[in-house]
Amino acid sequence: MAFHTVFLVFLAGLAFFSEAAPPDSADSKHPLFIKILDSVQGSPAPNVQVKLYKEAADGSWELLNSKQTSENGELHELTTKEQFVTGIYKIELDTASYWKRLGLNPFHHHADVVFTANDAGYRHYSIAVLLSPFSYTTTAVVSEPVE
Repeated sequence: MAFHTVFLVFLAGLAFFSEAAPPDSADSKHPLFIKILDSVQGSPAPNVQVKLYKEAADGSWELLNSKQTSENGELHELTTKEQFVTGIYKIELDTASYWKRLGLNPFHHHADVVFTANDAGYRHYSIAVLLSPFSYTTTAVVSEPVE
């Protein structure tokens, strides 16, 4: 029950505080924001390896970038406005390495989030992930189209 309460508060907070970056801000150049939380410790999940792929015409996945989350579980600079064109994307989180560093043996080796981006105009995406060793939950806040 406590998990569900914390998760609902997290989702409400994300939705309340998330909004599109102003067109001239530094974040407007980085349209994809990722926040990862560790539900076991109740804290951000630092140093999680994150890979961003774009689906190619033949259905294969092209690796665009690979970075780690910061100490506060966030990742802002995974892609640029110029690179983030209309298409299907996959975010792959290396959850097994994260949990093994903490001495736990997880069920999932990685968590994938696959989504269509910018099919109705250029948008900013905030993707939140709540991790445990045996499950993960994601949610997204997507801005209205921006220029």
